[in-house]
Amino acid sequence: MKNCDEWKPFIVMIAIDFSFAAVNILLKKVLEEGMNHLVFITYRLSIATIFVAPIGYFWERNGRPRLTFRILCYLFFSAIVGASVTQYFFLLGIQYTSATFACAFVNMVPVVTFIMALPFGLETVNIKCNSGRAKILGTLVCVGGALLLTLYKGKGLFHFSHSSVATSPAVKLAAASTRTTEKWTIGVIALILGTLFWSSWFILQSNISKRYPCQYSSTAIMSFFGAIQSAVICFLTDHNLSIWVLKGKIQIIAILYAGMIGSGLCFVGMSWCVKKRGPVFTAAFSPLVQIMAAMVDIPVLHEQLYLGSVMGSILVMIGLYILLWGKSKEMQNRLIKLVQEAEETPEQEPQPQIQHLTVSCESRCH
Repeated sequence: MKNCDEWKPFIVMIAIDFSFAAVNILLKKVLEEGMNHLVFITYRLSIATIFVAPIGYFWERNGRPRLTFRILCYLFFSAIVGASVTQYFFLLGIQYTSATFACAFVNMVPVVTFIMALPFGLETVNIKCNSGRAKILGTLVCVGGALLLTLYKGKGLFHFSHSSVATSPAVKLAAASTRTTEKWTIGVIALILGTLFWSSWFILQSNISKRYPCQYSSTAIMSFFGAIQSAVICFLTDHNLSIWVLKGKIQIIAILYAGMIGSGLCFVGMSWCVKKRGPVFTAAFSPLVQIMAAMVDIPVLHEQLYLGSVMGSILVMIGLYILLWGKSKEMQNRLIKLVQEAEETPEQEPQPQIQHLTVSCESRCH
């Protein structure tokens, strides 16, 4: 039974990564059919709210703190940087690039979060220790991989019969190729913005978790605010009501799956893994999403894979694991120091008591 319990977090994280990869593949398929980004986000967050809210109400009703106006403001801004705007940027990036390419940027989120946490004192770096040097090296390698991923596209590694990839220099200079390059650039910019927004959400969430430590209720409220924000932005940008009509079973399945699984059970499972094994263990499984997405993206959807994406993704994963190794070593060093301090304090505490007794006895004798 103990061995089974030890393997449960591994199994849960693999299932979560497979679910996230399936969400990205479904998103790519739905967006290719012409579904509006903001409509999808609104439906997805609405499903997540309906699904998570009853769980939070019954599961956390006994220990839920009072919901103040300040906490509501935090959750409202959390919905902006973590749900509505961030998902829009990522969906736009998936549409103009590929699911595999978008997953590579998702792998950058822990590194960007680490960099953003330094000014707030949420993370520390000690250059004298191996853990501190590993965190710096991992960050630099990961940023270098992201730059290579962004600035260098390279040639396609697969050839499909229906692919529109150019085969000669003359065709590459045609108008269609220019249009594809422009879309790729827009997708890259959207993914960069989505990564920055999502990383800032983790910084904000660290403050929310201290003030309102109810993950189910806070997720439901955040999803509710995000759904309203997405709907308002969609109505302001597009007044055509026909875009809200779902067309086909694939769109319905994608919305239900992304809402209930992608924005519901997956976050519950990740929270459980963080509680059992810590954030470093949970974040270490992020690169698996990219690998699983590529396993389906390339043979099934015939998505082209470029040399720059492969080289940049490898560097991103290497840098991420170096950073996570440094983080885990730092946590081990802290635990060792805490154990040493706990062993030293019992030996030092009786001494002042003995001195106090001696002084009191001497005073009585005088």
